[in-house]
Amino acid sequence: MSLSRHIDAEEVIQKSKDAPHTQAYRQVHERRSVHQSWSRDEDAQGVTKYSLPEVGIPSKAAYQLLHDETQLDGNPLLNLASFVHTWMPEEANKLIMENINKNQVDMDEYPAATIIHNRCISMIASLWKAPSTGKVIGTSTAGSSEAIMLGGLAMKKRWQEARKAAKKDFYHPNIVFGSNAQVALEKFARYFDVECRLVPVKASSNYVMDPKDAIQFIDENTIGVMVILGSTYTGHFENVAEMSELLDKLQEETGLDIPIHVDGASGAFVAPFVYPSLKWGFDIPRVVSINTSGHKFGLVYAGIGWVLWRDESFLNKDLVFQLHYLGNVEYSFTLNFSKPASPIIAQMFNFLNLGFEGYRKIAIKDLRNARLLSRALENTYFKVLSNIHRVLPGRDEDDDPESYEPGLPVVSFKLSDDFKEKYPHVQQVWIQSMLRTKGWIVPNYNGPEGEKDTEMLRVVVRETLSEDLTERLIADIIDTTESMMSESGSQILLALSQSSHQADREHGRPDKSNFGDTAEDAQEQAGFSRQC
Repeated sequence: MSLSRHIDAEEVIQKSKDAPHTQAYRQVHERRSVHQSWSRDEDAQGVTKYSLPEVGIPSKAAYQLLHDETQLDGNPLLNLASFVHTWMPEEANKLIMENINKNQVDMDEYPAATIIHNRCISMIASLWKAPSTGKVIGTSTAGSSEAIMLGGLAMKKRWQEARKAAKKDFYHPNIVFGSNAQVALEKFARYFDVECRLVPVKASSNYVMDPKDAIQFIDENTIGVMVILGSTYTGHFENVAEMSELLDKLQEETGLDIPIHVDGASGAFVAPFVYPSLKWGFDIPRVVSINTSGHKFGLVYAGIGWVLWRDESFLNKDLVFQLHYLGNVEYSFTLNFSKPASPIIAQMFNFLNLGFEGYRKIAIKDLRNARLLSRALENTYFKVLSNIHRVLPGRDEDDDPESYEPGLPVVSFKLSDDFKEKYPHVQQVWIQSMLRTKGWIVPNYNGPEGEKDTEMLRVVVRETLSEDLTERLIADIIDTTESMMSESGSQILLALSQSSHQADREHGRPDKSNFGDTAEDAQEQAGFSRQC
């Protein structure tokens, strides 16, 4: 490991340690001391970092070693880059610990956990306006990534069956979604050999997929369209209803019956509570499946997602496996096998504790704070790219989310053209670096395919970002921006932004040169993630 790019840290550390005979004397002396309650360094001294230790250390020392090291992490409360929830009430934490040793897949062994799981599916189906006719089916997952894989696989299998029945080629499936998609959608296409047809986005369409642009990418090999309810770039909702109407028209003209999967990783736990008049769910017949993350605006810790199909007929039989060796005959249709029961129980805790009104109050509060931040930024040095603070025609500037353009409580923004013209030496990425020194984690990144030249900063306003903290954040953003205006301040910031280097972390990253000849032919990516 290296301390920096030009120094071997291990060599420096070894040379800086006491001579071996001095160390031995110190260890003997400290172990004899009657005042020593616990030898923190001595128990963990010399423990290997990258190979399994030959002999273990006491549990207290192992705990303290890792406890101390993890203090170097950022504060989850101030991590405004992430959509993932980071706080639950004491009673929820207690429930999680009481059930942390239960494996959800052992349905016969843990029947209560299974019943709670099924009740969660039923509650979510109702929330998403599932039809009373037919039988909704769904499952918990590790998160939205696994849920998206399952939703995509179901559409692929259904398309293949239809093509086989018609004696047509079934080897060249494609799927359509916007270039603003989260990387999980691209992963599905690449991992399961489906051609990824990315619809470029435009600033005029709020950096999300325009359904009218998507239609031209569809043909007889299209297994479905994934519509995103809450873009990770700007928080905007893509128009599910319009996409469905255009696909209805396409079917009338060509006979192509193209289903919709809604990626509601964040929005499916926001829209039902604050945008009741918005049509996006199972009340649109063409929507066959929806996924969400319980660990985002479902308000559970990381590790829980959900995917539901409007009817069993849309979950292909090839995805369902019978299990005979756990004490009873059970059915599984997830990518992984074992999974913890505690996140599912935590989700039910929230459903019972908050109810519809509790979730609604939290979402309204999040959107209120997001509007506060948006207005403050627009009144200073920035242009705000998200729209949840923009009042709809004929509505008042009140606390009702439906008075504004719909979206997630997300604020995406960039330096205004006037600021950049006046201070051309300033780099927007410096704001990210400087806010980090104050504890805030606010990412700066380029836009998706079609708007790659647009650089944007983004704040996710979660439950833990209170009005008081929002005001503190506003003050820190303004202070940071003003510190960059002078040439002298900019030189310091430039040095700071170039000095971020964590050797241990980079040590674990893949090296493109190790991938062989195939690395040069790797598929390009359009989202946040870039090819190695």
